[in-house]
Amino acid sequence: MSTSKTNPKVDEFLNKAKTWKEEYEKLRNIVLDCELTEEFKWMHPCYTFENKNIVLIHGFKEYCALLFQKGVLLKDAHGILIQQTENVQAARQIRFTHVQEIVEMEGILKAYIQEAIEVEKAGLEVNFKKTTEFIIPEELQNKFDEFPALKTAFEALTPGRQRAYILYFSEPKQSKTRESRVEKYMQQILNGKGLNDE
Repeated sequence: MSTSKTNPKVDEFLNKAKTWKEEYEKLRNIVLDCELTEEFKWMHPCYTFENKNIVLIHGFKEYCALLFQKGVLLKDAHGILIQQTENVQAARQIRFTHVQEIVEMEGILKAYIQEAIEVEKAGLEVNFKKTTEFIIPEELQNKFDEFPALKTAFEALTPGRQRAYILYFSEPKQSKTRESRVEKYMQQILNGKGLNDE
């Protein structure tokens, strides 16, 4: 029998859930069996070990998921961890669309949760790439040299925004396309805005 206490805020969250209710409840039982502390953070059930976030339960339109905060450090023996977008460095999801999938994977999920707890116990940390490790594409560097104000504005952006621009500008194979992307967003950078900011 699990010794973990349930959190009334999570009870409330489950009672209000319009979709994935059955899935959430099953995931909750599995996680609580692993003796984690149930908390409610970021508007979602979150499970911690010695105050460290291990796993989060969340739902989207097409699926619900277990989100491992340091999923990138797990061995992922079954190849089921998903990186939500390419900019997500640490967290990984296991996605479900039906409660039956969760029931069938219970043993695997518990093994992954145990491994995530071991990662915390061992004090392993994710090495986040710093923006300085991202190579600035030549086309952007040329514009920096041409317009020092652009460089100043770029460096004033948050690291995440800088990274998003660098990834976007570096994508095209052809220099001409890279250059036109840089030109298209110069004003946006000068305005202090990120790639997707209105």
